[in-house]
Amino acid sequence: MRKIPVYTHPAAGWPALVASTRKLMDYKAFLRGSISTLHSNQPNGGFDCPGCAWPDHKTHKVIDVCENGIKVIASETMNQRADAAFFARHSVTELQSWSGYELEHSGRLSEPLYYDAAQDRYIAISWQAAYERIADVLKNLDSPDEALFYTSGRVTNEPAFMFQLFVRCFGTNNLPDCSNMCHEPTSVMLGKQLGVGKATVVLEDFEQAKLIMLFGQNPATNHPRMLEMLAHAHKQGCRIISINPMREQGLSKFRNPQKPTHMAAGQSDEMVDEVIQIQIGGDVALLTGLAKWLVENDKIDSEFISTHTSGFDDLKQWLIAQSWTDIELGSGITQADIINLAKLVADSPATICTWGMGITQHVQGEDNVAMITNLLLLMGMIGIDGAGASPVRGHSNVQGDRTMGIHERPKQSLLDSLERVFKRPMPQEDGLDVIAGAKALMQGKLKAFISMGGNYAVAAPDKSAIQTALTTTQLNVFVATKLNETMLYPGANNLILPCIGRTERVITAKGEQFATIEDSMCQIVPTQGRLKPISDDLKSEAQIVADMATHVLGSDSSIPWQTMGSDFDIIRNYIARAIDGFENFNERIRESERGFHLYHPARHRVWNTDSGKAQFEVPQYPITYVAAQMAQTSADYHSNGRSENSKDSDFADSNLENGNVEKNTEQKVWQLTSVRSHDQFNTMIFGFKDRYRQTNRRDVLFMHPDEIKRLGWQKGDSVMVSRQDSKDERRTLGPLILTEMDIAANAVATYYPECNDLIDLDSHAPDSRTPAYKSVTVVLQRVNEGMLAATA
Repeated sequence: MRKIPVYTHPAAGWPALVASTRKLMDYKAFLRGSISTLHSNQPNGGFDCPGCAWPDHKTHKVIDVCENGIKVIASETMNQRADAAFFARHSVTELQSWSGYELEHSGRLSEPLYYDAAQDRYIAISWQAAYERIADVLKNLDSPDEALFYTSGRVTNEPAFMFQLFVRCFGTNNLPDCSNMCHEPTSVMLGKQLGVGKATVVLEDFEQAKLIMLFGQNPATNHPRMLEMLAHAHKQGCRIISINPMREQGLSKFRNPQKPTHMAAGQSDEMVDEVIQIQIGGDVALLTGLAKWLVENDKIDSEFISTHTSGFDDLKQWLIAQSWTDIELGSGITQADIINLAKLVADSPATICTWGMGITQHVQGEDNVAMITNLLLLMGMIGIDGAGASPVRGHSNVQGDRTMGIHERPKQSLLDSLERVFKRPMPQEDGLDVIAGAKALMQGKLKAFISMGGNYAVAAPDKSAIQTALTTTQLNVFVATKLNETMLYPGANNLILPCIGRTERVITAKGEQFATIEDSMCQIVPTQGRLKPISDDLKSEAQIVADMATHVLGSDSSIPWQTMGSDFDIIRNYIARAIDGFENFNERIRESERGFHLYHPARHRVWNTDSGKAQFEVPQYPITYVAAQMAQTSADYHSNGRSENSKDSDFADSNLENGNVEKNTEQKVWQLTSVRSHDQFNTMIFGFKDRYRQTNRRDVLFMHPDEIKRLGWQKGDSVMVSRQDSKDERRTLGPLILTEMDIAANAVATYYPECNDLIDLDSHAPDSRTPAYKSVTVVLQRVNEGMLAATA
């Protein structure tokens, strides 16, 4: 085994403070950003950090924000503006060539804009004229279903509720949001198995847990405030196991910036006891091995199973039928190691399973969530202190948006409730999700696209095709704080409507307003910015929705949109009447500085499922699914020295004939996963330094050094990545620079969203339809000429 260069310092600590300060300086946001940092995640008038959905602890600190959060705050509080003067200097065609990093740093959107095709530029427009353009197009569509209304998880509860109400009053359920691309398998399977598609734990459960299993997570980069809770749990004697194809160095040790002894004396806390490096997509096989051993050795909670569950006999029969040979093949882990982990599970009186998108973003993502839930049910680990299911969301309010009704497949109970409260019919047909919406755009079936935040084209698969499709619409509208790539492919009417950010004050004729969000653990908390908005031309998201609804629905609507836009208490009163769990919303949100926890039936062992009990689920895909996909790709590839079905003549034929790419002489079939760097938040690229992975660039392909040696390659080689998509067409990415990483055998990784054009719209989980960003089979070919410098 070759030694792998690793980041040897603890997570956080001085490097995090230095990086945070530099980022505030880079964005020219040191004053505004520093002020906002002091109010982030604070009670009594503070704002909820948009950097992740990790809950606030009951004991608040003077500074309660992580490095990731400070970077998001720096991005929003920058003084530079992307206004009409900026666009006068830069045409849209020029901006299309800018990187995501350059667009992110262009400045805050500060006035409403529309695209002028003659000038190829965005120019200023009045709010009134912008709304008239929106109304003119929407009111003249042949059907409301010709419009798609997308939502980002940063939108707070109050405007989210208004937005879904406006869209449904307009007449469609075309309400996709970023949940479709991240945790939808969680929502689908937990809803099916437990009755509610959300976490069954609260933050305090982590203080009582005896075993925490982390599946497909990298908290040090994506939700660093979780590290403090993990370190605390470990110090209390909790065993913590990370199950991940990549050994993420940010999980080794944690130096808490809040502890003077840590910072002054160089101390740190241990976190993870063991890393189990499964192969990409091997979670179901590993969990099958655990469950098989527990069932066959009678180490399960039989009383809980008989009293509270349904479907156990079917699962048991399926588990017994699975062979250890297939389990080892599917997981990449030996039977002995799986049994050792199973014994830890059997001995734990309180187990939490927590997971991120490394579990959900697979074709078999629903099976992954189902088997995690099956394991918890086998051990009776739902509805007791210190135990349960803990999916960790990325956006700070992606879960809240769903609760508020942002859903393309709404429950009938929600539609009935909205009809009862607002005395008007609601559309009954399911709408389009992200995948179906993108396809409808490409097919010319959609005439209007309206986005409340987000970077739809870049976050979704098939980026280039979506961008091209956007140029064919009659209307595109973007409610946003920053410029991004999706805005640069205008249709007949393209409008940018700048909104007030999370860090900024919302003051209306009714006074200063606050909003609310829902964190990953069902806690509803208030959020209130303190800064003066960067421009007097900004409007709150709630006011923008109110204005659009007023212009589009006109006299047909008896709903007091403008009253709601100026008084968020009125919105909350409607939410209290329409959404279960929000009774007396205004009173409860003011009673406690931490807000209130939504009732979760499964925490009380109440199962709102079809059977009235918690439901065991048998996986849909074979546990050797990934291995079979790799074997099939290898067979296709070797049948003719490359895939016999390749339709990419530029890559497959020209490069091979010209000698630029090595001919295939041995197996080069891999499972590829996408990752986020330590210097980004979703599609927002803050910089190029991935501190824990020790690289300063984004055009890299991570591979284990032993695998590099086996191939006869070297660190720094240029490599092309390709795959056959679901339509049997060749997709390519590269060249990428080969970079060493402690990652499982047969696995490679590269950065999201740059790799998204490798993923097609038909590579997704069957029910949740979440794209397989974390697991696709690829072929690698080294480029002989023009090798780039080795990664630092």
